[in-house]
Amino acid sequence: MSKTPPSPAHPPAPGRRQLLGLTAGALALPALVIPGRAQAQRDAAWPNRPIRMVVPFATGGGTDVTMRLLAPKLGEILGQSVVIENRPGAGSTVGTDSVAKSAPDGYTFVLATLSSTGIAKGLYSNLPYDPVKDLTAVAPTVFIPISFAITQRGWNVKTYPELVETLLAKPNGYSYGSSGSGSTGHIASANFLRQVGAKAEHVPYRGAGQSFTALIAGETQFTHDIPSLLKPFHESGQARVLFVNGDKRSPLLPDVPAQTELGIPDYKSYSWYGIFGPANLPPEITAKMAAAIEATLADPAMEAKLNELGTPAMRGWSPARFAQYVKEEIDTWVPLVHASGASAG
Repeated sequence: MSKTPPSPAHPPAPGRRQLLGLTAGALALPALVIPGRAQAQRDAAWPNRPIRMVVPFATGGGTDVTMRLLAPKLGEILGQSVVIENRPGAGSTVGTDSVAKSAPDGYTFVLATLSSTGIAKGLYSNLPYDPVKDLTAVAPTVFIPISFAITQRGWNVKTYPELVETLLAKPNGYSYGSSGSGSTGHIASANFLRQVGAKAEHVPYRGAGQSFTALIAGETQFTHDIPSLLKPFHESGQARVLFVNGDKRSPLLPDVPAQTELGIPDYKSYSWYGIFGPANLPPEITAKMAAAIEATLADPAMEAKLNELGTPAMRGWSPARFAQYVKEEIDTWVPLVHASGASAG
């Protein structure tokens, strides 16, 4: 007589070997669950130690000044100090790459720029990181209008029409400086020359300071850079800012016309600074850091200081919107870099 198979509703009682197996499995189960729980707890407690903020440019430049202004307030909001580390080199790509290759634990970020993303993508054929795939876009901080300045030493040019006439009359007879090959100023000047049909020699320097020294001495005839850095030279008469790019005058240089006022051909000449983490940064940390940046920029005292520098805050951006903006900027600037002829290998 055959035995009736047990009903699924009443399975047979486990034997001793099965009980041992179940016990071992039950004991192993927490080991599978605890790491995820611990990770969630760590994310919820973030940050619980100082945060390192890499500035991929030398001290004294626009990015350095901006981050040193933002860091104390950002640290106050986060409840942890924000420690700035300057790591310049290769047009900001050295410092940016170091963050792209760091652990996505929320304790290493970079204040990257248009130079580190859209321009770098077009400039370097062997860029060691992908600005989209290897970085997590968190939030932008400030927008940087660019202005055009000419030397006042040994060059009899005072107006925009005189500038164009002089450049066209002597192709490659003059030079322009920048803070480095592939910098925003370099690409802006190259695009300007292309728009007006003129030619001039590019002289890259190791930072804005050297570029300004050359301009004041008359070693170069013009440059593009941010209004806050050119203001003292303009006011002292050592250089002359001819115009500010865009359709609005800079509050720092109210006597200087905007590009559109002079009927200057439209060309791209601006930058922005934004905070990025490594790829795979946990969404919870990304959101918390973005909220802290927004709160920092929304502080009335901070807003006033940024406006004094002529670098208005870029507020109200979600990480997703900023990430999309970075992609669009890369699509815009890579062709402009290629058109400029700039290359860094």
